[in-house]
Amino acid sequence: MRACPFTALKQKQYYMAKSKETFGKKEKEKKRLKQRQDKLEKMEERKANAKKGKSLDEMMAYIDENGNLSSTPPDPKKRIVFKQEDMNTGVPKHAKEEIERLGIVSYFNEDKGYGFIKDLASQESVFVHANQLAEPVKENTKVSFQVERTAKGLSALNVKKSV
Repeated sequence: MRACPFTALKQKQYYMAKSKETFGKKEKEKKRLKQRQDKLEKMEERKANAKKGKSLDEMMAYIDENGNLSSTPPDPKKRIVFKQEDMNTGVPKHAKEEIERLGIVSYFNEDKGYGFIKDLASQESVFVHANQLAEPVKENTKVSFQVERTAKGLSALNVKKSV
């Protein structure tokens, strides 16, 4: 029996090892190594050019008399001394105004329990609730009251009929 030349060729293929690295894999590996090398070079360059440490004077920032940041220290002659008691660090509370105002009831709904008073001095419309009335009022009644500023606006307190 004679052996076929193609069979021998096929047998050789089985015994030959194939390369596991393709051209694309080699290129990706080269690219990755080049990026790594570039990164190391940049890091070395940064280390070489960076100052080891700045002095305290170089790191200091000052605030001038106008409240702007500056690299130069302020003039000690322009220094202003504040007392801690004089400083207000919180939000001031809305205090009731103790000033007695005069106005005319422009609208009042007894069923709903609220109305509005037109301030005679400033012509502002001030909200009034039935709980703040010392005595019952009707529309066009002249009243005296105090004002409190609330989140929704002005509100009347201690509303009394005036003569």
